[in-house]
Amino acid sequence: MKREVVRMTDENTINSKYLYAIIKCREQREFIARGIGERGDAVHTIAYKGLAAVVSDSPVMEYDQSRRNMMAHTAVLEELMEEFTLLPVRFNTVAPEAGAIEERLLVPRHEEFTQLLGQIDKRVELGIKAFWHDGMIFEEVLRENDSIRKMRDALEGKSVDGSYYERIQLGEKIEQAMIKKRVEDEEIILSRIRQHVHKSRSNKTIGDRMVLNGAFLVDANKESDFDKAVQLLDQDLGNRLMFKYVGPVPPYNFVNIVVNWGVV
Repeated sequence: MKREVVRMTDENTINSKYLYAIIKCREQREFIARGIGERGDAVHTIAYKGLAAVVSDSPVMEYDQSRRNMMAHTAVLEELMEEFTLLPVRFNTVAPEAGAIEERLLVPRHEEFTQLLGQIDKRVELGIKAFWHDGMIFEEVLRENDSIRKMRDALEGKSVDGSYYERIQLGEKIEQAMIKKRVEDEEIILSRIRQHVHKSRSNKTIGDRMVLNGAFLVDANKESDFDKAVQLLDQDLGNRLMFKYVGPVPPYNFVNIVVNWGVV
């Protein structure tokens, strides 16, 4: 369902700005990527004392998270990453007027942004998702747990209604065994890449097959070492696990710039 679009008057709309990121930049710059909304708006900087907000013209509105809008937002960040360390701003952040960006963002939060940029300078975010191969983990749990295997075998031939509670108990035991296996496999993966990582974040796994949903902040000069470690993981564990490796990507997992235009 699309979100409701809220617009201000034309007079206010002309001067409002959509925000993409904060970067270190002293001069006015314009970039190749066009702004969100398919209006062909120029993407440019608003600079203040060595920092700059990267913006484009935009009505004051709430953009739906369509593929087209998300790709437009991402395209700007990808272009910036080729040249700058950046602090990504949350999708759908629109300043009510250009002046608010300096007065309510760059001035009061200058020290905060400078420190954050220093913390991620010359570092990249890389992501790894690891999944058990379909069906593999269930067979592994049965093979390694006599009690679960015996419970499963004892249910063969019994009606679902007549063995309802036994099946619930079996399901709970399988779930507990899978949680244990997930923790063990996650640690195996992390132990192989930890030495190459400055900071990491484990996000919530989704579905029964996902083992790891990790984000890693890596020094740029160690990115090739991290790449090799992931390749070795795939070689050594590929018979059990499928890896999805992405990056570099904007450091969303390590920076969370939220703007409230009503608070200075």
